[in-house]
Amino acid sequence: MAKNIYVGNLVWEATADDLLALFQTFGAVARAQVITDRETGRSRGFGFVEMDNDQEAQTAIDNLNGTPYRGRPLTVNEARPREERGGSGGRGGYGGGHRDRGGYGGRGGYGGGHRDRGYNSGQTY
Repeated sequence: MAKNIYVGNLVWEATADDLLALFQTFGAVARAQVITDRETGRSRGFGFVEMDNDQEAQTAIDNLNGTPYRGRPLTVNEARPREERGGSGGRGGYGGGHRDRGGYGGRGGYGGGHRDRGYNSGQTY
């Protein structure tokens, strides 16, 4: 069974070919991928490598985790499955995400915000 490996703390310029070259010294690489931002196309600083042989994959993880690569220490470990995200909450998508209120009066600023405890209109003094 193939083992999927997470590779983090990559320099922005790193490519799938760079990952391929880095991991091929430990065995056959089935796939290498650098994750990019959907909108900008720029690297997100991490990627995945899939190796067919579990022992070779573990050797690569053991040898590359913490190793400097182009001036940055790599984070290399067995990839965990993505957590399921529901249709609501979280960031982005429909019905979730953050909305910018704009202007004043959000949190702090001139309007006091929702955490202002200095005056309670329901309290009699």
